[in-house]
Amino acid sequence: MNIGQIKKIKLQEFLATIDCKPVKQYGVNLMYLSPLRTEKHASFKVNTELNLWYDFGIGRGGNIIDLAELLYNSSDVSYLIHQIERNAPSCVLVSLPKAKPNTPQNSFENLQVLSIAHPALIKYLGERCIDIEIARTVCKELHFDTRGKHYFGIGFPNIAGGYEIRNPFFKGGITPKDISLFHNEESKQSCFVFEGFIDFLSFMMLRRKENDRLKRQDYLVLNSVSNVKKALEPLSHYENIQCFLDNDEAGRNAYLQLSKELGKPVTDASTLYNGYKDLNEYLCAEFKHSEKAENKKIKGIRP
Repeated sequence: MNIGQIKKIKLQEFLATIDCKPVKQYGVNLMYLSPLRTEKHASFKVNTELNLWYDFGIGRGGNIIDLAELLYNSSDVSYLIHQIERNAPSCVLVSLPKAKPNTPQNSFENLQVLSIAHPALIKYLGERCIDIEIARTVCKELHFDTRGKHYFGIGFPNIAGGYEIRNPFFKGGITPKDISLFHNEESKQSCFVFEGFIDFLSFMMLRRKENDRLKRQDYLVLNSVSNVKKALEPLSHYENIQCFLDNDEAGRNAYLQLSKELGKPVTDASTLYNGYKDLNEYLCAEFKHSEKAENKKIKGIRP
């Protein structure tokens, strides 16, 4: 695409690719919560007739290139065109198509493994209360083509070379599917087990101020309770195993199976977040509680 073609992309379609949807409409004007900053009241306007935007909060506006310059923090037009071309509008990701019979499972082409930078993915992580720097330590941003369309998401690698993929609309993966295992040089004979990588990231968030404690054990992520049998051999080498699995029937059954098959004591750590579906739900609840406490503290300050 050249710059003329890029400018013809409808701003509302481009914004949809970064999970930014209008909250109000006045004739040809759409109002959004600004994708450039955090706000509670919509002050970002898109004129669909002129295909121009204006952010009342910062007093700036323009075309799609002007918006991309702020979104991607760059003034390199060729880079901005590449970013827009890669992500919008033809690459709007609603859901990955289901594999058809006789279609190879690994029908992925042009796979790109990048550092997480796409605004939609960063926003998604924020909604799950995961700090971007924490996520970047173990996750990547994946871009790939399949059946003539382009897709992207957060990729979490497994030991077989596959990836678990997450984005605001999709939960799936690139085969082969397997467990993920992380070794720490300082760890002893302890391993913590998680059902999915969002829960693993949630644990890292909860312990982020205690980095030394993060290094005291290894970590195994099942990526699915169906991978319990694949986890048995690596877990057999540890003396202490703690399971941070979901507080549901599938999670309990996975814990019982691990305990039975390993033939050694396995700790059910899900009691630490009893009353919550999983560790991520507990993390988000803790964040909300902390925010309320901080707001209450600020309101109580008197000059």
